[in-house]
Amino acid sequence: MLRRSLVVALPAALLLAAGCANQSVGDSPAPAGSSAIAYPTKTLQIMAPAGAGGGWDTTARSMQKTLQEAKLLNGQSAEVRNVTGAGGTIGLAELVTSHQKDAHQLMVTGLVMVGGVVTNKSPVDLGKTTPVATLTAESEVVVVRSDSKYTTLKQLVDDVKANPTSVKWGGGSAGGTDHILVGLLAKAGGADAKVVAKQYVAYSGGGETKAALLSGDVSVAVSSTSEFADLVKAGTVRALAVSSAKGEDAGAGTPAPSIKESGYDLELMNWRGVVAPPGLSAGERAAVIKLVDDLHASSQWKAELTAKKWQDFYKSGDDAAAFFQSESTRIKTVLTEIGLG
Repeated sequence: MLRRSLVVALPAALLLAAGCANQSVGDSPAPAGSSAIAYPTKTLQIMAPAGAGGGWDTTARSMQKTLQEAKLLNGQSAEVRNVTGAGGTIGLAELVTSHQKDAHQLMVTGLVMVGGVVTNKSPVDLGKTTPVATLTAESEVVVVRSDSKYTTLKQLVDDVKANPTSVKWGGGSAGGTDHILVGLLAKAGGADAKVVAKQYVAYSGGGETKAALLSGDVSVAVSSTSEFADLVKAGTVRALAVSSAKGEDAGAGTPAPSIKESGYDLELMNWRGVVAPPGLSAGERAAVIKLVDDLHASSQWKAELTAKKWQDFYKSGDDAAAFFQSESTRIKTVLTEIGLG
């Protein structure tokens, strides 16, 4: 079945040798035992390569908050800015082409961008960046408005199997985690995944996806669980299923069933991380990695993980680079299978 190819934290990915990590163009790994330079020495810019209200934006602002509260900025400050479009690849291209050798420019990335690179045929991929770390993993949730006729995932999938064009789906960027989940769910349910994937409407951020669902522009939405938790809690939308291995609370106070528990052999976790531009010196690379290592070790970051219900999914430096490389290969294969590659 599908499960082995769909879980983000694949053991094989974790065992890749650090020597196989794909460093950014012109970079070389920091020598073992090399000391980091004083950093930052000016305002740290953290790019969220999507609109406000989505997972990347929330991650960037949580990083900003933690860095400031934990006093990790060497007396400097941090700012967050949004660059929207094309599954994050517009922001990615800006980072790589306009901010080379600038260690004070960081960008939030993740599984969505890996898919966006493929579907948008981006000439720039994560291999052109300086990998810093993976940060979090989070389940996806399938939601409908509270007045929807669908009360179970099976009802929805049965309709889609009978008529693949009967449901309009909404979520984040084309080829991203949300879109991938729709295609894989259709495939797991016996529907024509390629036709179903074409019924998907991509939005730049979580705020736009919420608005589209509530207005009726789409009848089903898919996003990270935390993004719809407020509407689920308010009773405005209903969570049909989550994409983790087991059911979990999607905001209503009681566990929503997992897709697997609903009868479909499918798991998918949405991971997020951070990268820097290419061209950093060994000392600069070590300093950036140390900053994010310190962020991850702080009590303030642990509090953010708890508050946002994010899973800790931390790898830094060469381990992160190896993981990014393996995910690029995996997701390209998945997207081809469901007609999005």
